Amino acid sequence: MSPAPAPAPGGETYDVVVAGGGPAGCAAALTLARAGRTVLLADAGTGPPKVGETLVPAGRVLLGDLGVADRVLRSGHLPCYGNLSAWGSADLHAVDFINDPHGHGWHLDRLLFDRRLRDASRAAGAEVAEGTAVRGAARQPDRGWTLALRGGTGPADTGAGGERTVRCRWVIDATGRAAAIAVRCGARRRVRDRLTALHAPLEADPRDTDRCSLIESDEDGWWYTAPQPSGGRLVAYFTDTDLPAAPYTARHFRRRMLATRHVSRWARRHGPTPSAAPRRAAAHTAHLNRVYGDGWTAAGDAAVAFDPLSSQGVLTALYTGMNAGRAVDARLSRVNDGEDSALAAYAHQVAAARTAYLRGHRLIHAQEARWIHRSFWARRLADLPDSSF
Repeated sequence: MSPAPAPAPGGETYDVVVAGGGPAGCAAALTLARAGRTVLLADAGTGPPKVGETLVPAGRVLLGDLGVADRVLRSGHLPCYGNLSAWGSADLHAVDFINDPHGHGWHLDRLLFDRRLRDASRAAGAEVAEGTAVRGAARQPDRGWTLALRGGTGPADTGAGGERTVRCRWVIDATGRAAAIAVRCGARRRVRDRLTALHAPLEADPRDTDRCSLIESDEDGWWYTAPQPSGGRLVAYFTDTDLPAAPYTARHFRRRMLATRHVSRWARRHGPTPSAAPRRAAAHTAHLNRVYGDGWTAAGDAAVAFDPLSSQGVLTALYTGMNAGRAVDARLSRVNDGEDSALAAYAHQVAAARTAYLRGHRLIHAQEARWIHRSFWARRLADLPDSSF
């Protein structure tokens, strides 16, 4: 192993600092800690909580590979028994997970899911700094990093606001679609579309025992609804931010929702529809032009972010986080003749996942031919070359 960088005055030294405490960051931290690396997982904990997310049945396999399936999924989430969709026609079609070899999926309580993953990272030996963001990163002549952290508490707090300086040999960027560290290091973010999610909660209804998610397309986008572990139901509309049909107001959102054939039934069953304007969340497809560089690697949405229609977000985060951790461990150990071969293999894995996603993305949108002349659908049916993304 190559020597670790010398400690900075007033700071601690780690093999790896992982920026971001979501599924990708936790998977990377778990993998590295179990490989014997000293790891700091910095979880900024900023931004609105993620709601309405579903983990597909194959997620159990990845969580099993990480050794945390029972710990993370044991309680607090709702089972997801399948997907209903009105896509390509007004008729409702079902995909039942009873035929899936991995069993059912889960409607996630994301706060609980992420917290249990961080607890598992801590139990594996990683230091977890809650409410802590990487605010500055400087590459050192010895090829290490000096990082400025802000927020939270730690053994080396220096001054107001929990400011802290640490040293490390490698940084993993799991900061989400912002890819804050990778972009700062010169990577470029390539965005494919302008998809946004407009979402609102529906009141709890004791008669609602359905555990399937439902998708319904319309002329300017598509609707999604699913039960929530905390009670009630989430309803969301996905469209492009620049289209005039985007229902940003409560009145517009309600009118469009009640005009649907299937989602409207849930809205009416759950009583009054939302009176406040729906919240917005980024849902666009994007990726970095490179997922590693001099002393850094990106994982999760920072590396590649998919349209929620794929239901692959959490799964891809776990997959890229785990494989990023393995690649960085191999790189630090220099177990290969070419010191970057493990990282190159990781980049190939991410590229392959993106290629498979794009193929599926085109195929599923091609199945909806009722509104091919509307902007939302025409954009997705256009056969854009991959080089433009």
